[in-house]
Amino acid sequence: MTSSTAAPGGVRDGVPEGVPGDADAFYREFTERNRGLIPEAVQARLRTARVLVAGCGSTGGAAIEPLARLGVGGFVLTEPGTYELNNLNRQSATLADLDRNKADVGADRVRAINPYAQVVVDTAGVQADNAALLLDGVDAVVDGVDVTTAKGWQAKYTLHAEAARLRVPVVSGYDMSGTQHVRYYDYRVETEPLAGEVTEQDLATETLWNLLLRIIPREIVPADLIADITAHRGEAEYSVPQLVYASHLFGVIASRYVVEVLAGNPVRDTLTLDVHSLVSPAPRPTPKEQEHTP
Repeated sequence: MTSSTAAPGGVRDGVPEGVPGDADAFYREFTERNRGLIPEAVQARLRTARVLVAGCGSTGGAAIEPLARLGVGGFVLTEPGTYELNNLNRQSATLADLDRNKADVGADRVRAINPYAQVVVDTAGVQADNAALLLDGVDAVVDGVDVTTAKGWQAKYTLHAEAARLRVPVVSGYDMSGTQHVRYYDYRVETEPLAGEVTEQDLATETLWNLLLRIIPREIVPADLIADITAHRGEAEYSVPQLVYASHLFGVIASRYVVEVLAGNPVRDTLTLDVHSLVSPAPRPTPKEQEHTP
């Protein structure tokens, strides 16, 4: 792992001209427009917090910039993958980032927003031999680990098992077509990884689709996504399609979860938003339905 740290009250090299060279002065001005919406005590908590973002692609990567802009002062970013051209339809990257590790890019974004943020980068991804180190000193976890491969599921289970052991809360996201489904696991009080819905034995015996349906209610999976998977899943080069607004929606929701959790406030265990349904007008009743309308 690599790290970049700044002394809490010192001057940091590389701060642009005109930007306060003192960390305290910088943070006051940087978070000024949060005032009135983020309580002062919560803002102070965000500054001292350390958040692990596990998986820095379309899901976890969407949370990095919102968290940095909210004023989170410490990050651990882990991701083994590099940016490819077909990531740019939904992930926070540009052509200049192609072939770069996603956690490295995320770290650069954090530092470009807040040069005093403390950032640790791991390019191996979550594994059995590094999970405890990744979670060391972490206050909350944003889980964006990929679930389209068996290796990804193993990494996700390892992350949750270690978070449960260390009693660190985790917010996870699953984007499907225009839908974002969020799960929150408060391992400060819960003890079973993934609420017991997926076990380590399941990883060896269940299909990827069945594993997903143990966590995501079948009825919220969009019909257009099911149709595409059904039509193409036998193709060797098939990848599950994803849309930018569903991916970025996780960043919006997860960042609020982190704020509330760090503030000590209760949050929902599950939250589902379907952008397509929210934007589309309500379906018109059929003539038969109108006959039964009072």
